[in-house]
Parts: sequence; structure tokens; C-alpha cells
Amino acid sequence: MRSENKNPLGPKKLLLSKWTAVQPSKKRKHFLVRKLITPTMPDAPIEYVEIEAIFDGWVKVIPWRQLQDGTIWLQGWK
Repeated sequence: MRSENKNPLGPKKLLLSKWTAVQPSKKRKHFLVRKLITPTMPDAPIEYVEIEAIFDGWVKVIPWRQLQDGTIWLQGWK
């Protein structure tokens, strides 16, 4: 069993998690998931999160599953 499967990434575990951009832009390298975007339908799963750049407070909404792409994001601050 691969290590990624031991602790699966899910939207409810993402709040306040730390991420590092593989290719930083405008000195924005370290990010924090600051909000889970609640869907309009109450039974619908969470699909988006709001991330904040630690460097300057810039905020962006992204699909949370994008954080699983190792070519874009690394978990933790590296």
C-alpha cells in the first residue's frame, strides 16, 4: 500500500492546512486553506476551497482536488 492511501486527502481535513506552490508566482509560495466553499445545495459535496498566500494575503478559490496534484502543490511549507 502506498503512503498516499493511508491518509486520504478530503475537503473536511483541509481547513487551515498548509501548502507550497511548486511554481511560485509573484513571490507567492506558501499558502493556507482559509475557507471551505459551501455548495448551494446542502447535500452536495464540497468542491472548492479558498487559499490565502502568506506573503501578501492574496486570496484565490480553487477546486480542492487540485491540491492532490503533486506537479502544482506540495503539502506543508517547504
